[in-house]
Amino acid sequence: MSAPQGWEAIRAEVLRRIDSRVWAPGALIPTEEDLAAEFGCARATVNRALRELALAGVLERRRKAGTRVATHPVRKATLDIPVTRLEVVGRGQVYSFRLLAQTKAVPPLAVASRLGLAPGATLLHLRTLHFADAKPFLYEDRWLNPAVLPEGLPPDLAEMSINEWLVKTVAYTYGDISFSAANASPDEAAYLDVAPGAALFITERTTWAGEAPITLVRLAYGPGYRLHTQV
Repeated sequence: MSAPQGWEAIRAEVLRRIDSRVWAPGALIPTEEDLAAEFGCARATVNRALRELALAGVLERRRKAGTRVATHPVRKATLDIPVTRLEVVGRGQVYSFRLLAQTKAVPPLAVASRLGLAPGATLLHLRTLHFADAKPFLYEDRWLNPAVLPEGLPPDLAEMSINEWLVKTVAYTYGDISFSAANASPDEAAYLDVAPGAALFITERTTWAGEAPITLVRLAYGPGYRLHTQV
């Protein structure tokens, strides 16, 4: 294709090739760069098309391992990154937050490894406590890559939480999310005003902008939190 293509047209062509077995189940497809050159468009346009197909379960994308046609295509559940303020307000409660700490630090090895960073890399470490009706609602422990920030952090994170600022400011291409139950650590128990070892609902999420990691965040919700989504 010589004429520039929109992402919808590229998505349709990729689907055609998959349906016609030009690219068989499990096959590694060309890179974003190669497809962008073939279709005469920006790499970001190809990325959007492939990301939509990955969300639909047609493709399987792995960082540094390429994109493959799904062996058994299935519809994947997807979740938007929530803005905590809107989540609290949507529950009919009054939202507030407090930035507990903001430092530059070398993350633990486990954090650096999950973000694909070399040991010794320096990240921003931010800890935030979110409230609903003046009661602790969520304790947020976040490691943030300063290299992906367009103009650095805003001058006053007391006006808008880092969660909301990132959702509004920094675009991500993909990420992963996990849910678990865990006993409250001493810090989590103190901030959430629960007994040490109390059962908490934990969300851990990483996001990426292409090959660059954006953030790894651990969210600890107080007892009684309920996650609701749609399928």
